[in-house]
Amino acid sequence: MDPKLASIIEQVKVDIITPTQQRDNARRLEEVSRSFISDTITVPTKEMFAYAVQTSLGDDVYNEPSTIALEAHIAKLTGKEAALFVSSGTMGNQLAIRTHLQQPPNSIICDIRAHINKFRLLLRHHLTLKDIKPHVVFGTDIHSAPTRIICLENTLDGTIMPQSDIIEIADFALKNGILMHLDGARLWHVAAENRTPIDELCAPFDSVSLCFSKGLGAPVGTCLVGPKEFIQKARWFRKIFGGGMRQTGVLAGSVAYALTHNFSLLPRVHALAKRLQAGLEELQVGILSPAETCMLFYDPSTIGIEYWEIIDRAAALPNPIGLTSSRLVIHIQTSPEAVEDFLSLIKTLKEEKVQAGIVPLAVNSNEMRNVYVRATRSSTPIK
Repeated sequence: MDPKLASIIEQVKVDIITPTQQRDNARRLEEVSRSFISDTITVPTKEMFAYAVQTSLGDDVYNEPSTIALEAHIAKLTGKEAALFVSSGTMGNQLAIRTHLQQPPNSIICDIRAHINKFRLLLRHHLTLKDIKPHVVFGTDIHSAPTRIICLENTLDGTIMPQSDIIEIADFALKNGILMHLDGARLWHVAAENRTPIDELCAPFDSVSLCFSKGLGAPVGTCLVGPKEFIQKARWFRKIFGGGMRQTGVLAGSVAYALTHNFSLLPRVHALAKRLQAGLEELQVGILSPAETCMLFYDPSTIGIEYWEIIDRAAALPNPIGLTSSRLVIHIQTSPEAVEDFLSLIKTLKEEKVQAGIVPLAVNSNEMRNVYVRATRSSTPIK
């Protein structure tokens, strides 16, 4: 071999597997089981990988049989004509908006907390038609953009939007020529908690984005569903935005495994989240947003504790617990022991505060509050 080529070949080679990879992976799974940060941190299991590697070896830009089979299943499951597999929920939502809007001027209405926009204040449990109507833009006034889409999110901050309110909004949208899109990243939780079929939950919407890595434990992936013509146009935009993927069979296989084996675990997740809330309430910890599905938001200031104190002490435990903020998320790999250890820590901190004579902060339960609170050593909430 040409020595120069041989040198380049050696430069290109890389081994990313460490000598302790198996132990590292086992330790990582233990860390995940004791982290309340997000449900996106779940890790693929050996069983998921074993199933995934048996899938087809096509190219998704041209023809990928396993991915096509997954898309067909999701379309049928949601009661829509077609589906498109994309890399993330963000891409799914953005493709939906771009495909629906066509040409400006247009405007979108969504909950201020929605991921499509941002999340900040807990105004009330969910968005209603009464909230939406004052913000809908009609007419031809060139100083404002007509409302083209109403985007809802279900669940939002772990809370379930009543289907009756969704239908009421959808009826209004239909009568006024406004499209409906659902960010259904965690819609699986709604189906599991309310025992409502996925197609019934999706019926009021023109398009829906469904995530597989939030809650279901797939390593990556989202499906956007809607009419055939809409999905075909979205496929064009996916390619334009750099979202055309190649050998996605292994990803589709991971998703198929998650749907088959992990969806059924969600009721246990919800029960564990409710156990966590009940334990906090027993300790007089404030609840900013309750555990309707997989997450809750809590306020330890009601017992004189600040978030950073909890986070520091949780990280210092012999078997650490992962926390970052007021949000506590339970997922399919959360261990019940982690929940009990967290509650035990809160109890210990509360007892220490009582012994130190620290008086809890007065909390106005009626004021508009930020449910997302990041840990800070200042007693002033982050603005």
